[in-house]
Amino acid sequence: MNKIILHIEGLVILSLSLYFYSYNQLSWVLFVLLLLVPDISMLGYVINNKMGAVIYNICHTYILSIGVVICGLVLSNQTVLAIGIIWTAHIGMDRAVGLGLKYPTDFKDTHLNRV
Repeated sequence: MNKIILHIEGLVILSLSLYFYSYNQLSWVLFVLLLLVPDISMLGYVINNKMGAVIYNICHTYILSIGVVICGLVLSNQTVLAIGIIWTAHIGMDRAVGLGLKYPTDFKDTHLNRV
C-alpha cells in the first residue's frame, strides 16, 4: 500500500507541475527540451555505484528543484521558474513510474523497492 501511495504522490506532483507550468504560460518547447536533463546525473555511475547514487539523488530530490522554483518566484525570473517546475515535474514523473532515490549498492536498488 505504501508503494502505491508514493506512486500516486509522484503523479500528483507531476500533474501540479504541469498545471503551474501552463498557468504561468511558460514555453512548452523548453519543457520538452529540458524534461529529461536531470537524468544526465546517471553518468555518476561511470565512476562507481556510490558516487552515482550520490549524484543521482542530489539531482532527484525535491529540495533543489523546489528551491529553484522559489528563486524564480522571488526574482520574478520566468526562465528560472520554468527550469524549477520542469525539474520538479521530472522527479514526479520518475516517482510515478517507480524510479526512486538510489542506494549505493546498485542502480536498480531504490527506496521505492524497499517500501
